[in-house]
Amino acid sequence: MTAPATDSHETTGHEARTVLLAMDFQHGIADRFTGTGVLVHARAAVEAARDAGIPVVWVRVAFRPGYPEIAPTSGFAGISARAGENGMTEDSPATALHETLAPRPEEPVVIKRRISAFTGSDLEVLLRGLQAESLVLAGISTSGVVLSTLRQAADLDFRLTVLADACADPDEEVHRVLTQKVFPRQAAVTTVDQWVDGLAGA
Repeated sequence: MTAPATDSHETTGHEARTVLLAMDFQHGIADRFTGTGVLVHARAAVEAARDAGIPVVWVRVAFRPGYPEIAPTSGFAGISARAGENGMTEDSPATALHETLAPRPEEPVVIKRRISAFTGSDLEVLLRGLQAESLVLAGISTSGVVLSTLRQAADLDFRLTVLADACADPDEEVHRVLTQKVFPRQAAVTTVDQWVDGLAGA
């Protein structure tokens, strides 16, 4: 794992504006990882981004009451059975952002309807409004929202950095393979401490 600068690719004539995406750090997901250290690392990344003037955008997955966004043929069709009628709605405690990361009221929150942060959300419009060219990804899980968002963001021509220790997965080996073998093909992969050191150097 290398320690790249904040933006892993050269810019063309101007410095790319960076945005930190903090993804799926909501109780129904993050509570399963409270003992892993990922929430502590993610909070450190959020605080460093704020100190550096980097916008923080929060992403969470939630649905309308009754889950009208989920067709019977969808891979998400089992959510209503597992979570109950209101377990994954926009107002459910399970979809609320985890207070460990101390989200601020003025920071944008994007609601997605599938795994990728872009699917069913206005994330791309928001990022264009923020004039973002470089995205820093943190999230749970590595094989879920991080992988799907990275792939889509790469296709949208964003420069990408993944904070490996601010991501986590139920399968540690999957996390290792993704962060060490797969993600480096499209993103700079680093740790929160290395990323923060890069910000200080810049």
